[in-house]
Amino acid sequence: MPGDDEHRANIHVGGDCVRYELTERDREIINHVGPELKEKGLHFVGLDILGDYLTEINVTSPTGIQEINRIENTNLEAKVIDFVEREVERLEKC
Repeated sequence: MPGDDEHRANIHVGGDCVRYELTERDREIINHVGPELKEKGLHFVGLDILGDYLTEINVTSPTGIQEINRIENTNLEAKVIDFVEREVERLEKC
């Protein structure tokens, strides 16, 4: 188990999940990469931002749904599936 002097960011190796308010810089990064990701059909991704820098875009396995559900008392996976179903329906009409 990590000691008090160790900081782990990865959830699966002992990192802690806490509620976080986005900074202005976080929003700037999101607004910069978001439109291009959406254009490529990537609607559900994870952005890793350390300090002021985007370090990783997780497109194949964004994690954190269980943690978000616990912290926000929500059912995020239902929202994701609802979105996917709406997108499939929209694309079938095209």
